[in-house]
Amino acid sequence: MSLDFYLHYEVDGNSISVFDRNITHNLGRMAGAAGIYEALWRPDEGGYTTAKEIILLLEKGLKKLLRSPAKYKKFDAENGWGLYEHFVPFVEEVLAACKQYPNAKINVSR
Repeated sequence: MSLDFYLHYEVDGNSISVFDRNITHNLGRMAGAAGIYEALWRPDEGGYTTAKEIILLLEKGLKKLLRSPAKYKKFDAENGWGLYEHFVPFVEEVLAACKQYPNAKINVSR
């Protein structure tokens, strides 16, 4: 199982995707420990609808991840499907896309 994270715009009744990434659900606990689970996995529950609304959360979470790798590597999946070394680049890419497309709507599939 995995998370599909999308950013898109609605133009003339059509959804135009500008960003999409996929990551394993095995990283959910790591995301939770870094304070960014809701922003990535359940933005609707947090009331986040556009990319700009999660930028600060992602920045703070990324700083936590980078500051204390050992703390977050404890959440690495034993089977290798969901590692810190995969999650950090994912967060960096999502954050960069949110900054590039701040008014894009967030959509996730879990």
